Amino acid sequence: MGDMAQIREPQRGLTFEDVWAAMMETDKKFQETDKKFQETDRKIQETNHQIKETDRQLRESKKELDKKVAEVNKKMGELGNRFGELAEHLVAPNIAEKFRALHYTFTRAGPDVEFFGRDGTFLAEVDVWLENGEFAMAVEVKSKLRKEHVDDHAGRMKVLRAYLDERGDTRKLLGAVAGAIVPPELRNYVLKQGFYLIEQSGDTVKIDPPEGFRPRLW
Repeated sequence: MGDMAQIREPQRGLTFEDVWAAMMETDKKFQETDKKFQETDRKIQETNHQIKETDRQLRESKKELDKKVAEVNKKMGELGNRFGELAEHLVAPNIAEKFRALHYTFTRAGPDVEFFGRDGTFLAEVDVWLENGEFAMAVEVKSKLRKEHVDDHAGRMKVLRAYLDERGDTRKLLGAVAGAIVPPELRNYVLKQGFYLIEQSGDTVKIDPPEGFRPRLW
């Protein structure tokens, strides 16, 4: 016999049971997906909570750190003021004698001298002020001398010169800076500005200008 035609069974339509089973499977997957979404949402909420808690702890740590930094700065400022006072007290009693060796005979020396304009406006404060009939000298004293201290004193000298001129005081005005600690690289800068440099030496001070040094007259 020739090839026999294949006999196909007629296609069976979807039954209620098939549809119900598919719906149940789909519902199961939806429930599983929803569970995963809920789990993901829970983890996101936990993460957000942890982020907020970490942020709170960081803010508290920053506040505590800022407080400690402020306390340290305050103590350093107080310590710096004490060193400044120590340096000033070290300079003032010996300075006239030291300048005498440089041929300046000052008849008056006083610490913390303030200058005011004719209208009472504050003009300047000098750590140590020395004077005689020919010269006046303003000395700035620092625990650790820095370049800005030198520059500030140069500006102060101009104010003092104007103060003297306004009163017809023609005395020669000299300047000096003193430091318990003077960085080596700053020494030449001080001298170039025309200031005498006063440095701590043991329990006293020294003024040792180089040969050929000529102080500036304001």
